[in-house]
Amino acid sequence: MPKVRNTKQRQIILRVLKGTNTHPTADWLYQKVKDKIPNISLGTVYRNLGVLKEQELIQELRHAGSQSRYDGNPQPHYHFFCLDCGRVEDVILPYSEQMDQDFQSQMPEYAVFGHKTEFYGCCPGCKKRKQEEE
Repeated sequence: MPKVRNTKQRQIILRVLKGTNTHPTADWLYQKVKDKIPNISLGTVYRNLGVLKEQELIQELRHAGSQSRYDGNPQPHYHFFCLDCGRVEDVILPYSEQMDQDFQSQMPEYAVFGHKTEFYGCCPGCKKRKQEEE
């Protein structure tokens, strides 16, 4: 990958993203970064998120039917998606490299670079609200 210049805009976007654990959308990041760089465009935020992802400094989380979310933690780990409110959280379970090895041993003709596991359901707040409604 060619060397990419580390711009002030990119540094601020990365700092804002690493400063939250909410796994925000690009729109949310744009609003926060705009407080620091008033003339930044949404397109610039998207472009810089793409570069940060290519540099493996962040993760892009794609979940069916919703906007991409971004994670400032580039290390492999799992996520929980609330199907009611859209909340995304890190799952505190060890990442299983054994799963990659098991796949590779069962299907040696493939090259495995990693895996993603997503958990989904109701977060504690939505679960409580649903129980109260019943």
